[in-house]
Amino acid sequence: MKNYIPRTIEKQIKSAGRDFPVVVLTGPRQTGKSTLLKKLFSKYTYITLDDPLTRNLAQEDPKLFLSRHQHVIIDEIQYLPELLPYIKIMVDQDRSKNGRYILTGSQFFPLMHGISESLAGRAALFELLGFSHQEAPWIDYDIPKFCFAALFDGFYPEVIVHGANRNRFYSSYLQTYLERDIRQITSVHDLKVFQNYLELLAARVGSLLNLNEVSKECGITFTTAKRWLSLLETSRIVYLLRPYTKNISKRVIKSAKLYFSDTGLLAAILRYPTPETVQSGPLSGSLFENFIVVELLKYKFNHNKLFELFFYRDSNHNEIDIIIDQGSSLLCLEIKNTSTPQKEHLTTLARLQPLIKNSKAYLMSFASEAQVYSKTVTSIPWMQLFQKKYLL
Repeated sequence: MKNYIPRTIEKQIKSAGRDFPVVVLTGPRQTGKSTLLKKLFSKYTYITLDDPLTRNLAQEDPKLFLSRHQHVIIDEIQYLPELLPYIKIMVDQDRSKNGRYILTGSQFFPLMHGISESLAGRAALFELLGFSHQEAPWIDYDIPKFCFAALFDGFYPEVIVHGANRNRFYSSYLQTYLERDIRQITSVHDLKVFQNYLELLAARVGSLLNLNEVSKECGITFTTAKRWLSLLETSRIVYLLRPYTKNISKRVIKSAKLYFSDTGLLAAILRYPTPETVQSGPLSGSLFENFIVVELLKYKFNHNKLFELFFYRDSNHNEIDIIIDQGSSLLCLEIKNTSTPQKEHLTTLARLQPLIKNSKAYLMSFASEAQVYSKTVTSIPWMQLFQKKYLL
């Protein structure tokens, strides 16, 4: 196995394999799910349902197919969700055996629906995104130039670990995703229109999503735009950040904000030619914000944390970039692409933070050290947030 770099989530998955008969790992394509599972469960039989012949065999006689393997990794289970009820039958025949079936899938919501129906109480669920900044410590993320170079390259293993040419990788990734996955999942008749739709979404990264506007600009119906967005969310290409509404006035905006699960893919869709153009471009702040949001998601998934991510915005355009709801406490985060945060950067945050009960506020930037502005508002280097004293 070439250049295998350990993943933070390994400990969680290994533990679940001892406690549950089924372990399910989802996530976007090419994030290293199969590689990780083959490493952790090296003695297991590996099967991929991406192979039509294997899929046909499983479809024709599911019981016989499953009975041939005591311990098995079944890759791309979303291609044959009809197998899940038969896995349930095999599990229920002997509930004392754990770690029997390790499943992967790259289409989140339909797969989760099938698992909740067939394998409730029998399966441990995990999600793997690209490499986190903590998993790739050889990059100086606290220096803007190097951080934006990493954002430009993205965090898929093929690029960040194995050194694949990033332009070729993303071109191939988009072609494979569009031509194979999209057409298998839904009826997209004109892939050029869909790609244009993808580009329109990318240009709105970190902004409130107005699908009416996107559909008109793309020349498609609102219903089609909504269905395609669901498709992108299902396959974990995009992530929608929902507004925080608990104990807040009715003036809160209800629209979601849009992010991409990988900044390299986002930069490729936006056709940025170099890291410098990403760092100096009009969307540099939005890409940095996208990076932080996804790093928080990676931390949540990799450490099996229960916190939830939101944002706040009211009808007067007052906004908090991220609210982390940890149950007993909340963190209000403002993200600034700067090395020298100014006091005025904290004005809105300081004004809005009292509206969020049991909260503390942090301005995250490339600053070299923390600075306390009040009892509840502090400026910190963005990497500090990922310490245990902040994220419970």
